[in-house]
Amino acid sequence: MNYIEKLVHDLVSEHGKDRENLLPILNAVVDQEKFLSEEAILKISKEMDISAADVYGTASFYSFLDTQERGKYVIRICKTITCSMKGKNQIIQAIENFLKIKLGETTEDNKFTLLQTNCLGLCHKAPAMLVNHDIHTNLTKESVIDILRDYKAAK
Repeated sequence: MNYIEKLVHDLVSEHGKDRENLLPILNAVVDQEKFLSEEAILKISKEMDISAADVYGTASFYSFLDTQERGKYVIRICKTITCSMKGKNQIIQAIENFLKIKLGETTEDNKFTLLQTNCLGLCHKAPAMLVNHDIHTNLTKESVIDILRDYKAAK
């Protein structure tokens, strides 16, 4: 049994095979692996007796359940109207210029992935972004570059 098979087997044993346990299992795999590989989706399908299409459909519905490999730091920019009105597009442009990538791309060194996501619930502090689990608010073109420099310097 390889690592993914064991991980999924253990999670299904812990949570159970009922359909309502799919989301916690998907979340746990993402917490461990950073994304849901095809292998993990197929193993979850088999272990839970749910079609692979249903597992993938659930995973792809939620923006935080990545179904493809991402960088070490996943930058998620809020795309709500409030963030847009407060300069989200300028923030994205500053990030793209600094990291030399476009939305949806990952840097060549696999350190950063830039994505947009639905509401982060921080409209009162817009524009906002999430870097992995770290929240950053009241962003400016200058502050976002300073934030990213800190992540670049981190080991």
